[in-house]
Amino acid sequence: MATSAFGQCNLLPRTTTVNPTQLHSPRYSLSLPFHRQSLTSSPALSFTQSQGLGSAIERHCDRSDLFQTCAVRQLTGSVTSAKGHRFAIVVARFNYLITKKLLEGALDTFKNYSVREEDIDVVWVPGCFEIGVVAQQLGKSQKYQAILCIGAVIRGDTSHYDAVVNAATSGVLSAGLNSGTPCIFGVLTCDTLEQAFNRVGGKAGNKGAETALTAIEMASLFEHHLKP
Repeated sequence: MATSAFGQCNLLPRTTTVNPTQLHSPRYSLSLPFHRQSLTSSPALSFTQSQGLGSAIERHCDRSDLFQTCAVRQLTGSVTSAKGHRFAIVVARFNYLITKKLLEGALDTFKNYSVREEDIDVVWVPGCFEIGVVAQQLGKSQKYQAILCIGAVIRGDTSHYDAVVNAATSGVLSAGLNSGTPCIFGVLTCDTLEQAFNRVGGKAGNKGAETALTAIEMASLFEHHLKP
């Protein structure tokens, strides 16, 4: 005898071969004692016998029987307009010819998305190593919806490149986590000066503009969906 989700039922031994007429015997009857429901309202059941495998109870489900879940909410930020939002841009002065073009791309994008000039503060720092600590302080001020972190690191002959890249990356990440304000990573890490120029208005577009778009989307996401 076995107990299933449908109540108690008697199953045939695995090694038993049964004559079909035996199925009418009480020994092999299937009982559903727990609900007074018509057979049409309960899940369809069938009793099957296969030689050498014993008996099995099968349940045939319609799609209506499947487990129903609540609708999944999908939260996204808007990039249609950033009017009324305030942004800060932390820019590294090192590799100025590159970072200046990144800044220009970000400012042009903000203008295209209705961000007023008076709602943008630009803070210059000596290099990429100093970006993180300044971004964190700006984020903690709660004056801005997002902080852009712009810089450029170009590989040289020593391991200094790796140290600065790692410090800048972890610094921007920590700034966002510690302040609760989105801090957007816009630091170029290039092997050559040519690669850098390709990313400030050349073949690869302007990464400063892309950083501004990310900031607009994150500001909208936090404003409309992730407020504490």
